[in-house]
Amino acid sequence: MAAARADTLQSVELADGVEIQLRVAGLAVRSMAFMIDLLIRIGVDIAAAILIFGFLQSVIGLEMARGLSLLFAFFMEWFYNVIFEAGAKGATPGQRSMKLRVMSVTGGPVSLAQAVMRNFLRVVDFMPGLYLTGIVCLLFTKRFQRLGDLVANTVVTYAEVPQPVMPNVEIRAERRAPSQVLTREEQAALLQFLERAPMWADERRIELSSLAQPLTRAVGMEGLRRLCGMAMWLRDPEEKRAAPPPMKGAFSYRS
Repeated sequence: MAAARADTLQSVELADGVEIQLRVAGLAVRSMAFMIDLLIRIGVDIAAAILIFGFLQSVIGLEMARGLSLLFAFFMEWFYNVIFEAGAKGATPGQRSMKLRVMSVTGGPVSLAQAVMRNFLRVVDFMPGLYLTGIVCLLFTKRFQRLGDLVANTVVTYAEVPQPVMPNVEIRAERRAPSQVLTREEQAALLQFLERAPMWADERRIELSSLAQPLTRAVGMEGLRRLCGMAMWLRDPEEKRAAPPPMKGAFSYRS
C-alpha cells in the first residue's frame, strides 16, 4: 500500500519496558476516511429528515419536527465519532474502510474520555476554516497528531496489531546453578525473566537483573549474564547439548 509506505513507523516503550511499533496514518488516508464518514453522516441526516417530516410531522407538528431534526443533526455532528472510536473497534466506518483505528499513544484502546476530548476539539482544529489548524498540527508533529490528538494523547494508526520489537542481542551466559536455594515462586520469576527478556530494551534487562544482586552478587552486564545462566540451569539442569538452543526471536544466550 503506497499510503502505508509513505507514513512512518513509531516505536513506543510501554511501562514494563516492552517496545511496540505503531504505524501512524498520514494526512491523505485520514482525509479519505473523513470524507467517507462525512458522506455517511449526510446520508443519515437526510434519511432522518425524510422520516421526521414525512411521517412524524403530522403527529408532532412542524415546529417540533424541525427541533427534532436539528437535535438529531447536532447529535450526529458531535457524537458520531465518539461512539465509534470509544467502541470495541476503535474506529468509525470511514476509518475502518481505510483500515485505520484510533489508539492511545501507549498502544491501548481509546477511553470514552479520550474519544470525547479529541472529537470535541475538532472545532478548534477546524479554525479558521477547512481544518487548517488541524492540518498544520498534523503535518508538523512526529506522529501526525492534530490538536485534539495531542490533548487526548491519542494517535491514528493502521489497524494491524502492534508487534513487540525483538532486539538483535546475544548474551554469552555460562550455565550455572543458583548460589542459594530458591523458592518455587522465585524459580518461576527467574524463568519468566528468561522468557520475557527478548522483548525488553537493554536498559530494562539490566535494571531488572540488578534487583537480583543478592543472588548474582553482580550488577550491570555481568549481573545479567549470571542471572541468565541461572535461569538456563533451572530450565534444563542437566546440560544435554554442547550449546543451548536459541530462544524464540533474535535474542539468544550462549554458554
